[in-house]
Amino acid sequence: MNRIACGAAAALFAVLVPGPACAQSTFHGDVARSGVFAGAGPAKTAAVKWAFKAAGPIVTSPVIADGVVYIGALSGHLYAIDQETGKEKWNFKSSRPIASSPAVAGGLIYWMSSAGSIVALDVATGQPKWVTTTEYERRFEAKGLHGYPSQAQTIADAWDVFTSSPAVVNGRVFFGSGDGSVYAVDAATGLLQWKFPTKDVVHSSPAVAGGMVFIGSWDGNLYAIDAETGQQKWVFESGQDPVMHNQVGFQSSPAVVDGTVYIGCRDAHLYALDAMTGRKKWDYPTNKSWVIATPAVRDGLVYAGTSDSARFMALDARTGRLKFNFDAKAYIFSSPALAGGLAYVGDHNGRLYAIDAKTGTLAWEFRTPASKADPMKVLQPDGGFNRNAFAPLFGDFQDMYIDFYRYISIGAILSSPAVDRGVVYVGSMDGNLYALQ
Repeated sequence: MNRIACGAAAALFAVLVPGPACAQSTFHGDVARSGVFAGAGPAKTAAVKWAFKAAGPIVTSPVIADGVVYIGALSGHLYAIDQETGKEKWNFKSSRPIASSPAVAGGLIYWMSSAGSIVALDVATGQPKWVTTTEYERRFEAKGLHGYPSQAQTIADAWDVFTSSPAVVNGRVFFGSGDGSVYAVDAATGLLQWKFPTKDVVHSSPAVAGGMVFIGSWDGNLYAIDAETGQQKWVFESGQDPVMHNQVGFQSSPAVVDGTVYIGCRDAHLYALDAMTGRKKWDYPTNKSWVIATPAVRDGLVYAGTSDSARFMALDARTGRLKFNFDAKAYIFSSPALAGGLAYVGDHNGRLYAIDAKTGTLAWEFRTPASKADPMKVLQPDGGFNRNAFAPLFGDFQDMYIDFYRYISIGAILSSPAVDRGVVYVGSMDGNLYALQ
C-alpha cells in the first residue's frame, strides 16, 4: 500500500489511499478505516501470550500506541495495558458502559461515552483533560422493530451494539452521536467546530480521507461531509424498511481506499461508492443478511462478514464479484484485520479465525475458554448455533436481550482485532482482552 504523509492527505484527494494512522492509533488501523496493519501476525497457530481480565464484557476494539494497548469495556472502564506483559497501567471508570473504541493522538486518548459525551484523557495517567457533551446518547429504536409486537411499543434495538469511535485528523476529533448528529471538535480543547444533523442515530465511525468525513446513519444514508466546514458534499441513500425497521441503517463504518468508499448496510448489501461524487460503483447483495462489520481493503480485494448467513467473504474491489466465501458458522460483527497473508476476524461463537487472504482457507482458529465450556449449550460441535437454545421465552423484544446474555456466556468476539509486533489483540464478551502469538 502506498503511504502518504498526514499533512499531504488533503492535497491528494484523488488518491485517497490510507497511510499510517497519522501518528495515532484508532479503530480499524487508520483514519481511512482500511483494516490494514503493518507486518504480520501469527501464521500457523496461536497461543495466549497473556489475557487481561476486564470488569465486564468487551465489544470495543483495542488500539495500540507506544507499547500500550487501550480498550474499553461495558463495565464502564477504559484500560491502559502494557503491551508486553498484559499488566494494567491505569484505568478510568465511566458512569456508563463503553462501546466506543478509542483513538490516541497528541498525548491524549479520545472515546465516545454512552452518557452522550466525547471524552479526552491524558494518555499517560488516564486523568480527564476535557469533556464535551452532545445533546444525548441512545440506541436506535422503532415501533414494530424486527416484527416484534406491539406496533404501539417503541423498542430499542439490542443489536445496536457499538457507539461511534472517533477519528482524529488535523487537530480535530470527528465522531457520531445517538442524538443523530456528526460532530467535529477541537482536539486540544473540545470546543465545537461544527455539527452536522442526520435523521437518526449515528453509531457508524467516521472515515476521514481527502479532506472529507464519510459516515453512515441509522436513517439509511451515507454522508460525505467537508472536514473543514461541516457542509454536505453528497449523500447516498440505501434501502429502506419502514414497517419492521429490520433491513435499514448503517451500523458499519466506511473504509476509503483508492478513491472508493466501501461500506456494509443492514439492508443486506455491501456498497462501493465513488468518493468524490457518491455514485454507486457496485453493490453486493447478501440475501437479507446484515453487514455490520467495517470492510477491510487491500490488494484489490474487499473483506467483510455477514450476520445471519454467517459468511466471511472476499470481493473484487473493482467489480464486486465474489472471490471466496468462508463458512464462519455464526454471526460476524467483528471487522477484519489484514496483516501479512491473513485476515483475522472474530465471531459470535467465541472464535477468532485466521483466514488465508487469497484462498479463504482457514489457517488457524482460537476459541475462548467460555465457548469451550458453553454453559448454556448455545453451540453445536462445529461452532454453529444450537437453535433449540435460542427458543423464545417471552415471544417479544425481551428475547433479543436474553440472546445477548447467551453470547456473553460463550465469550462471543464482536471486537475487531489489532495486529502489532507479530501479536493479535482482540477483546471478548467474556471480559478478556487476549494477546495471541
